[in-house]
Amino acid sequence: MSCRSGLSHNPGLYIHVPFCRSKCRYCGFYSVTSVDAIPGYIEALCNEMEMYQGIFGTFDTVYFGGGTPTVLPPHTIETILAGVRKSFALTDNPEITVEANPQDLDMTMLTSLFDCGVNRLNIGVQSFNDDILSFLGRRHTVATVRSALDNARLVGFTNIGIDLMYAIPHQSIEEWFATLDQALMAAPEHISCYELTIDTGTPLKIELESGAISLPDEDLQFDFFIKTSERLENAGYVHYEVSNFAGKLNLASRHNRKYWDHIPYLGLGPSAHSFLHNRRWWNHRSLSRYLDDLHKAKKPVEETEALTDDQLCLEALSLGLRTKKGINLTDFKMKYHVDLLREKNDMLARLKDEGLIDIENGILSPTRFGLAVADTLPLI
Repeated sequence: MSCRSGLSHNPGLYIHVPFCRSKCRYCGFYSVTSVDAIPGYIEALCNEMEMYQGIFGTFDTVYFGGGTPTVLPPHTIETILAGVRKSFALTDNPEITVEANPQDLDMTMLTSLFDCGVNRLNIGVQSFNDDILSFLGRRHTVATVRSALDNARLVGFTNIGIDLMYAIPHQSIEEWFATLDQALMAAPEHISCYELTIDTGTPLKIELESGAISLPDEDLQFDFFIKTSERLENAGYVHYEVSNFAGKLNLASRHNRKYWDHIPYLGLGPSAHSFLHNRRWWNHRSLSRYLDDLHKAKKPVEETEALTDDQLCLEALSLGLRTKKGINLTDFKMKYHVDLLREKNDMLARLKDEGLIDIENGILSPTRFGLAVADTLPLI
């Protein structure tokens, strides 16, 4: 089923793979560095799938995130996908994405992924500068990245995304542009550009709090964002969400759009989040508790929340203003019973005068400058 804009209303399936060979110095996503529990995790994951049979309908995306899914031995993704197909219905042409570390993408791994139906790679490049990669605690080099990208094309992948990171301590805009230029030379179908976020409890957070390092000020962060958008759009990419650029709009991440469009998604694995109707729930942020619950034939849910209509409305406004397609004002009024043009007319007029939003043909959308302040735009 499709919505008015042509986007799928089918649910998405997210699978969290909680293993990394080492922890990056900035990252707070849940993972463990021991791989001893992989066999138990695979068994528990397949058991968790069975607990959600018949609840979500037909999935049209499967997304393996982490952690580092490519830490799993070759053919393990195939085993998990067999469990997915046994427990759930998939559309005829699902988008199946695997997040990957360049270091893991040898020909054996790439061939295994391609042969089992993975049709989209999301490669954690982060930088084309070896000094920056070392500073971030990444375990690959620029040479490894180039090899991984070349090998992925040789195997047959035609939908490759790369993640990049900017506003890193001591990084100049010129150095960032050098990374962007090398990324463009690789001609990926998708580029995600994230401002460095340093999570609590990480080594870089400790250095930041001690004053050993500092982040760029707000003006420089804004400059990074605007010039990145200009550079990539001038190269032909569509800036369709705050951090995301697609070579063509049909190459935008189908899975991630579900989060922005309030479309149901099921998350499996430790710390994974799910959303259905007005309810959101998330699993234990602990591999041992996750395994223990499933060993007891119990869903490994940490907590559940029921969202009120007002909360859903505010979320929809906030998420919609993070995307270039924006908010269809008629659809918004029908779904949330809020007439934004009537109830927020003064605020919208001010935002439009300030160059942060456009309103055309019944669509409220952020400008490039609006995307730069998207996290605060609904509150301005």
